[in-house]
Amino acid sequence: MGCRALVISPSKRPLRGPGGPPRARGTEGRAGHGLCLSHKTIAPARRWGTRPGPATSPRAGRGRYGFINTCLKSLVVEKYGEEVWEKLRLQAGVQDTFLTFEVYKDEITMQLVDKACKVLGVPADMVLREFGEYFFEFCKRSGYDHMLRTLGGNLYEFIENLDALHSYLSLSYQEMNAPSFRVEKNEDGSMHLHYYSDRRGLYHIVPGIIGAAALDFFNIEISMEIVNQTEEEERTGKKEHIVFLVTQNPVLPYEERKKYSSSPPYLADSEKQSETQLNNENTIRDRGNLVCPVKKSHWKTIRGIITLGRGKLLRGFDPVYPKSLWIDTKTFCNGLPFHMVFDKELRVKQAGVSIQKIVPGLQTMGICLDQYFSIVHPEVPFTISSIQKFINSQFVFQTRREMMPESWKQRPMLELRGQMIWMESLQCMLYLCSPLLRTLHELEERQMHIADIAPHDVTRDLILLNQQRLAEMELSNQLERKKEELRILSKHLEEEKKKTEALLYAMLPQHVANQLKEGKRVEAGEFKECTILFSDVVTFTNICAQCEPIQIVLMLNTMYLQFDRLTTVHDVYKVETIGDAYMVVGGVPVPVSTHAERIANFALGMVIAAKGVQNPVSGNPIQIRVGIHTGPVLAGVVGEKMPRYCLFGDTVNIASRMESHGVPSKIHLSSSTYQCLKYKNFEMTERGEIEVKGKGKMHTYFLVRNKAATENEIMGRPVKDLDSGHASVQSFQEGRTETAPSSHQTGRVNLMEALINSSPREGETSLATQLINSQASLLRGLE
Repeated sequence: MGCRALVISPSKRPLRGPGGPPRARGTEGRAGHGLCLSHKTIAPARRWGTRPGPATSPRAGRGRYGFINTCLKSLVVEKYGEEVWEKLRLQAGVQDTFLTFEVYKDEITMQLVDKACKVLGVPADMVLREFGEYFFEFCKRSGYDHMLRTLGGNLYEFIENLDALHSYLSLSYQEMNAPSFRVEKNEDGSMHLHYYSDRRGLYHIVPGIIGAAALDFFNIEISMEIVNQTEEEERTGKKEHIVFLVTQNPVLPYEERKKYSSSPPYLADSEKQSETQLNNENTIRDRGNLVCPVKKSHWKTIRGIITLGRGKLLRGFDPVYPKSLWIDTKTFCNGLPFHMVFDKELRVKQAGVSIQKIVPGLQTMGICLDQYFSIVHPEVPFTISSIQKFINSQFVFQTRREMMPESWKQRPMLELRGQMIWMESLQCMLYLCSPLLRTLHELEERQMHIADIAPHDVTRDLILLNQQRLAEMELSNQLERKKEELRILSKHLEEEKKKTEALLYAMLPQHVANQLKEGKRVEAGEFKECTILFSDVVTFTNICAQCEPIQIVLMLNTMYLQFDRLTTVHDVYKVETIGDAYMVVGGVPVPVSTHAERIANFALGMVIAAKGVQNPVSGNPIQIRVGIHTGPVLAGVVGEKMPRYCLFGDTVNIASRMESHGVPSKIHLSSSTYQCLKYKNFEMTERGEIEVKGKGKMHTYFLVRNKAATENEIMGRPVKDLDSGHASVQSFQEGRTETAPSSHQTGRVNLMEALINSSPREGETSLATQLINSQASLLRGLE
C-alpha cells in the first residue's frame, strides 16, 4: 500500500528550541505518564495511588465501558457546545449519560463518531485524531497521570510497556480487549510502531494519543506515517495490523525544557547536576590520560561511580556476573515454583514444582508445551518466532482441559501470566510466571491456596488487594447507578413540577401563587385604575331548559376555549367563569397603562368568536352581551382550601351592570371606559342615558370596531392564515359569520402599536395551549 502521513503538530505550547540530535535512550526527558490507547476506557482515579478504570474496550462484539462515550461527549460539549451534542446524540439515537463501569455496544460509539463527522462536516480520520488528543487530556484530568508516569523514561519505553499496563488493568476489568503494541528501534533513531486490533478503522486515534503524550511527557513532537496496513490471520480471526513509522524531532535543550516541564524541580536539578558532573568527570579523566595513567583504588572507583550523599548514578551501569551459578537446580525449581524452560521446538526442559503439581504432564521432560497450554494473550500462534516477536509483552497461558487430571475437569482452567526471556547461549526460552488470579473466589474455584504461591511473589498481595478493590468498584458502580436513577427521577419530577405550576398559575396569578407556595401571606392590593369585562349568553336560561346537560357543557367549553386563547393574545387576566358569565380584567394583577385598549380588543374578539359557536337548540350562532367599566378595585386571595384571586369594589358592580343592561352582540361601555378609549383609534357610538339598577341614570356607549387593526390581528391568527384583504370588525357586526379556527395557536401575535403598546407576559402562551388541550381531551372523553 502507499504510505500515508499523519503528522502530529500539537499547538498548545512551543515545541522546539535550538537544534541538536536526539538524546540517547533513557535521557529523553522526565518519566512518562503513559496511557491506555485507542479504543479503551479509563475510569476516574481514586485515592491511594490510582484505581484502574475500564482501561480498554470490551472484547470484540461486546462493547466498551461507558468512560469512552463520556469522553466523546465531553469533547463535543467542550469544543462545540451542548446544542451540537444534543443534535448529534438524537441523530445517533443514544442516551445522554453513560455509566463508567457499564459496558455499551460498539455500535453506540461508532454511531456517535459517524454522526459527529456528518454534523461537524469533518472527515473521520480528523475526528478520531482529535479525539485521541482529547482522550489523553481527559485521562490526565481524571487523575491517571501519576499511574501513567511510571510506564517509561522515554517514548520507546512508554510504548513498550503499554501492553503490561493493559494486562494489569484486566485484573479488575475482565471485559477488556485492548489493542496490542509492539515497537522496534531503527538505526536512525526512528521507530516502527506495530498496532494490532480486533476493531478496524480506529487506528487514527493512535497518532493523536501518542503525539499528545510525546509532547506533554517528553517535550518532543513526532510525526507518524502509515507504512503498512494488513489483516493478519490470528488464532481468533482477522486482526488489523497497522505499522507506523514514528520520527522524533530534536528534543528541547535543558533550559527550554525546564521552562515547560511539569516535573518536580528537584528532579530537573538533579538531572542537570548529573550531566555537569559527568562532563567534569570525563574532562578530568581525559586530562589524566595526557599526563600519565594512574591506578585508582577500590574506593576511588566507587566514588567515581556514585556521588557521596546523593546516590545518583553518573556512569553507565555494567553488571558483574559470577563465574558459575551459585544455586542448585532443586532450589531454583522450589524458589520459582511457576516457571518453565522450553526450546525452539517447544519441548519442555525444566518446570517449577507448583506448575508440575497442577500439570503433572510437565514432569515428563521433553513433551511439547503447546500440548498442555494455549496462548491467551497476545493472540499469536504458539511458535518461537511469534513469541520472540512479542518478547516485550506479558504472556498469558491457559491450561488445556483435555490434558488436565480428572480432578481439574470440572474446575475453571488455570491461567498463568508472566514474562518471556530468550536465552541465546542455550537457545531456550524462559517463562517466568505466576497464577493469574483476580479474587479469592477464583483461588477457591481452582482449589488452590495462598501457600501454593511463593512468599516473594506479589501475586499473594495482589489477590487480597484486588479483592478489596473489586468490592469498592462494585459499591462505586452501585452509587453511580443510583446517581443516574436520581437524575432521571429528578428530571421527571421537574417535568411534573412544571405541569403542576401550569395548573396553579391558571388558577392564580404567578406572583401570588409563588407567595402561597413559600408559605407567605398574600396581602390585598389596591389598583387605582383597571378595566373589567363581563359577558353572558343571551337566553341562556331557555337554552338550558331545552337541552341535555352535556350539550350545554360542550357549547360553553367550545366558546370558553376560544375566549381563553384570546386572553393570551391580548394579555388580560381571566378572573373566573360562573355558568355562562365570563369575567376578565386588564391592569390586574400587573398594572399597565393600556388596560382599556386590551379589554376593548378582547371584547371585539369575543363577539367574533361567539359567532362561530352554535346554539344547540336552534343551530344558529349564539349571541353574547358584553359590558365594560373602568375604575379602581381591591384585589386579593380569598380562602385557604381552594384559594381564589378575587376583585372587590364598586367597579365590579358597575361592570356587571353594563353587561346586564347591554344589547345582544353589542359591547356596552361606561363613560369612564369611553374616556380611556376616546383617542385610541376605536370607533364608538353613543347610546345615551339609561336607567341602571342601583346606580340611577348613566351615560353609556357602544364599541363598534378598532380602526387600526384587522380582524385577523384581533383574533390573533397566524400570519400564514391572513387574508390579502383586511376585513374589519365592522363587517362582523353587520352580520357576517366567521368560522372559529380549527386549531389553537400558541404563538403570540404582535398587534399594531396603536392597538397594544406593551408585550404579553412570557410563558402564558404555552400555558393557555396546555389548558386548551386538556379541556379538549376532557370533552372527547365525555363524548
